[in-house]
Amino acid sequence: MAAQDFKDYYAILGVDKAVDQDAIKKAYRKLARQYHPDLNPNDKKAEERFKEINEAYEVLSNEENRKKYDQYGQYWKYAQEGMPPPGTGATQYEDTDFGQYGDFNDFINQLLNRYGQGDRQGRRAYRYYTSDGYPEETDEFDPGYRSPYHSYAPQPDVEAAIVLTMAEAFQGVVKQLQLEGEPSFKVRVPPGAKPGSRIRIKGKGRMNPFTKEHGDLYVTIDLAPHPFFKLDDQTNITCEINLAPDEAVLGTDLQVPTPDGLVTMKIPPGVKSGQVLRLRGKGWKLLKGERTDQLVKLMIVAPKENELSEIERTSYETIRAHRMFNPHANLENITL
Repeated sequence: MAAQDFKDYYAILGVDKAVDQDAIKKAYRKLARQYHPDLNPNDKKAEERFKEINEAYEVLSNEENRKKYDQYGQYWKYAQEGMPPPGTGATQYEDTDFGQYGDFNDFINQLLNRYGQGDRQGRRAYRYYTSDGYPEETDEFDPGYRSPYHSYAPQPDVEAAIVLTMAEAFQGVVKQLQLEGEPSFKVRVPPGAKPGSRIRIKGKGRMNPFTKEHGDLYVTIDLAPHPFFKLDDQTNITCEINLAPDEAVLGTDLQVPTPDGLVTMKIPPGVKSGQVLRLRGKGWKLLKGERTDQLVKLMIVAPKENELSEIERTSYETIRAHRMFNPHANLENITL
């Protein structure tokens, strides 16, 4: 196996080797959105970059696999000679014939336990959505587990990712998917899909050459940025609204965009810039038909000098001359 075949997955994701799992996930999502084929049509370089990003994340997102990669990857040239890494003594790789690997991908396939399923040890339960949009419990092999009865058949399950607009994810959508060398098919994404949601599509993975049966396809959902709406960690929809100074002082009724259209929000007198008001039940869709909230952040914006009419300027000067409120009063007694 050629030493130059080694891939630095940390460099591919643009992170330091010491970062935690959250940083790896954040870097992956940012790059996946940037290079996703849906957002870069007919761009072969972006497509190849996207594949590299997914391959790197598949290894580094699993703590056990990442530990193996960290221990072994930096000594890739020794694997070419069939020797264990220097200075490690008797390691888990000591009895391994590294000459069996044709290239780096073969090593990663075994590292991720992509070959075969062996016995039924090492399984654990996961919750997915079926292609019909319904939740389903399934058991899947722990990627870090390696059976002593391991057989070398290609793992038929396949991972893929799609990027949806916020409207598609909120309302639900039917997407046409196609894996390389396979006929296209449709998959229904249920309303309220969140970034990181996974959809399980039975029988759309690779074919196992021994059983002649197809594995499953697991599709991870990500969302393209929206110019106004965002999602927070609790899946509330967030947005920012600008207020004029007089609206902040006197209060007003404001027409605010929501996923359902414009609604009237009552702005109370005396709000502060940065204050957040809540529109209950106007947020993201949940599985049981419920809704989260929409959080509206108010930002007070002063007009520029050339945007004032003569009447406005005179009114502001009158207010300044007669203003009782002193926002700077707290500064008078501040000392070191």
